[in-house]
Amino acid sequence: MNDYIEKSFDEHSAPVISAPDTTVDAREVFGIDRDWQIPAFSLKDDRVPDLDEGYVFDPDTTAAILAGFAHDRRVMVQGYHGTGKSTHIEQVAARLNWPCIRINLDAHISRIDLIGRDAIVLKNGLQKTEFKEGLLPWALQHPVALVFDEYDAGRPDVMFVIQRVLEQQGKLTLLDQNRVIRPDPNFRLFATANTVGLGDTSGLYHGTQAINQGQMDRWNIVVGLNYLPEETELDIVKTKNPDTSDEVLKKMIQLADLTRQGFINGDISTVMSPRTVITWAQNNAIFDNLPMSFRLSFLNKCDEEERTLIAEYYQRVFGEDLPESAAFRK
Repeated sequence: MNDYIEKSFDEHSAPVISAPDTTVDAREVFGIDRDWQIPAFSLKDDRVPDLDEGYVFDPDTTAAILAGFAHDRRVMVQGYHGTGKSTHIEQVAARLNWPCIRINLDAHISRIDLIGRDAIVLKNGLQKTEFKEGLLPWALQHPVALVFDEYDAGRPDVMFVIQRVLEQQGKLTLLDQNRVIRPDPNFRLFATANTVGLGDTSGLYHGTQAINQGQMDRWNIVVGLNYLPEETELDIVKTKNPDTSDEVLKKMIQLADLTRQGFINGDISTVMSPRTVITWAQNNAIFDNLPMSFRLSFLNKCDEEERTLIAEYYQRVFGEDLPESAAFRK
């Protein structure tokens, strides 16, 4: 079990409040045009995500996530990578002071990681075998939001374990322990996915699996999150890079949009997310060299065979060729 999961079991980090004891106004805090009072915690523990004051919320996605927190709905956020699916959930949780745990369902996460395993422990100077709960039973018994990232990449044996708890108040049976775990009333479950459970029909996301439709049917809300409009992305990037001119930032975003369209069309395999644009602008503030910082922030991460096309994107936006060397002069 990896260190991140182990951290979740530190008894000294247990939530300081066992249930929401206050509310936040959805219109005032999230800009949602609804008269919603969302349950929240007045105090935060170390599992509450860090607050990003400048975060810009997508209204539909935010409304879906808030419904998950307020009404215990199982919410899946679907979209291309780099759209900020997981961050969206975390930033809602941060404003609610709701403890939040993320786990990436990659090939290294097994059924044992989720359920638990027998482990040898030392008590009173003697070794004994003791069952150590996995992430899922632990989270079920606490007022936390559990987020499964890359949900459509999960192994089949893992997915069938998760299916048991997708029902509201769904119980988890630990056969080895002869225990039935009832979820905490304030346990919440979210997921992010690149597809909607149909597998890699586009050829963009190798390794994703088709999800059992009986399981997909148990997700109460599925919302799509696309790339941000240019004006919104400009506001976000400007917040992180106030000293960069709007003209330069707009061109950076235009170039990012070209990579996204190229990615969707299958022309390139790497895409510039809003985070990449922010990094590019920050690196440019360090090096004061736009093409060099572009190479260091994005181009060097790309497949060599695709760099020529990406260089064409650069030339199209900035009206000049991208120098071939990373060690060039201004």
